[in-house]
Amino acid sequence: MNKLFTTIFSIVLILSPKVSDACTSLIAASGATEDGSVIVTYAADSHTLYGELYSQPAADHAPGTMRKVVEWDTGRLLGEISEIAHTYATIGNMNEHGLTIVESTWGGREELVDTTGIIDYGSLIYITLQRAKTASEAIDVMTALVDKYGYASEGESFTIADTDEVWIMEMIGKGGKSKGAVWVAQRIPDGCISGHANHSRIHQFPLKDKKNCRYSKDVISFARKMGYFSGRDEDFSFSRAYAVYDAGALRGCDARVWAFYNKFANGMDKYIPWIMEAKGEVMPLWVKPDKKVSARDMQWMMRDHFEGTHLDMTQDIGAGPYKSPYRWRPLTFKVDSVEYTNERAIATQQTGFSLVAQLNKNFPELMKGIMWFGVDDANTCVYIPVYNCVTRVPHEFAPGNGDLYTISWDSAFWVTNYVANQAYNRYSQMIEDIRRVQIAQEDTIAMEVKILLEEVAGLDPDIAVDVLNDHTSIAARRYVKRYKELGDYLLVKYLDGNVKKEKNGEFERNENGMPVYPYFPGYDEKYYRNIVNETGDKFFLPDIE
Repeated sequence: MNKLFTTIFSIVLILSPKVSDACTSLIAASGATEDGSVIVTYAADSHTLYGELYSQPAADHAPGTMRKVVEWDTGRLLGEISEIAHTYATIGNMNEHGLTIVESTWGGREELVDTTGIIDYGSLIYITLQRAKTASEAIDVMTALVDKYGYASEGESFTIADTDEVWIMEMIGKGGKSKGAVWVAQRIPDGCISGHANHSRIHQFPLKDKKNCRYSKDVISFARKMGYFSGRDEDFSFSRAYAVYDAGALRGCDARVWAFYNKFANGMDKYIPWIMEAKGEVMPLWVKPDKKVSARDMQWMMRDHFEGTHLDMTQDIGAGPYKSPYRWRPLTFKVDSVEYTNERAIATQQTGFSLVAQLNKNFPELMKGIMWFGVDDANTCVYIPVYNCVTRVPHEFAPGNGDLYTISWDSAFWVTNYVANQAYNRYSQMIEDIRRVQIAQEDTIAMEVKILLEEVAGLDPDIAVDVLNDHTSIAARRYVKRYKELGDYLLVKYLDGNVKKEKNGEFERNENGMPVYPYFPGYDEKYYRNIVNETGDKFFLPDIE
């Protein structure tokens, strides 16, 4: 192992305490997509987050109305703020106008956490969705809120998107030294892809391009005051000043964005030294893909485990005999006092929910925002379309339908976990069975959405809203029913390490109706070879004459 990498890793275990609740957001700006949509993704990854779909109806509020601010991560009451006269309807991380806001946490300098602030990052997202129509307006609302009430969270990257444009805004508090936060926001150029995954991604930024770059007036002066920066303004790097640099921040975080870039753009090998050892050229905030991407491409990208790259999680010894791309926590481990790490991929088992927001001004008004929503591991979920006009949360995604300690067999989260958790330890055997059902569900849904895009514009708006509400609910109910059947099928087929034989789509029986003898698939050749290398002749079976 490279000595620099080992030294850095032993100094700081990983980016921050919140890395266990790490999130990923990928971005494709208009011009980089097949249909001209702005597409953004989000995986809300947490070991304590239950996958469900939040919603809030539009409402009018009397003067003097106050709104409670509850910290998203903990449920702790932070305080109250004044409500505005009218708030927009929200569904998940999207509102009725198609505005979408998602995030990833990067921690940053510990001394900048402001314990006096009352707006945490989660509240900042959901309050803003109720108050803004566009991405530009959302930046105004978000920064005004933290200026007035203080920012209660760590360093954060936000993706802020509408049907026309998408921005990354990075923000961190001032440690109570003055109210508010320091921040910078950059618009991702049309035709480009970008992303963030628990590490600050904005380095130098154009100080005079107000159309494509916005920042707090003290973003540089505060860094100077705190001793984080002493150079020329034009050399200032927000990331270098306010984030913490360690091996975990790059290999565990920037590597996920690199995997996205590498999938759609050539020449990404030059950034391998950056993600592996913090050497060489800094990976850029955006790149231009070699081909335009689709919403389905972005869904599949959320299922990535570095397959086909030098970090492929299905290929090392940790994958076991069934090539599993999953590693249980903790990700770091020591051997002979030397620290090592497993990879942290985009797809991970502890996802609460994920989404792919497809925002298109040329779609019918009631469908200009399609939030493809899934719960549990993105790799094995089914993405259901949730439209910007939707007013009813399907029962399968509804808050209160089960929780992290309470199984509900008509909860999408629990049924998807039922399927996924059976596959984790026998992945190569089960994943094709899962893919067959998953792809069939998503193909059917995609065909239905295509029809709706053609038909909804000609319907009475009230009828159209009912149709779209119904479609979201029908798709959710159909998938959960089919996944419960899939989970039962996997349990029967792979019981006790065997594989049941099938014929004509059913488990095979003999002429007397009894189950036929199953297959014994055993392990792969690499696994057996490792046993021999580890144990020598212990299991050797000699010939006996």
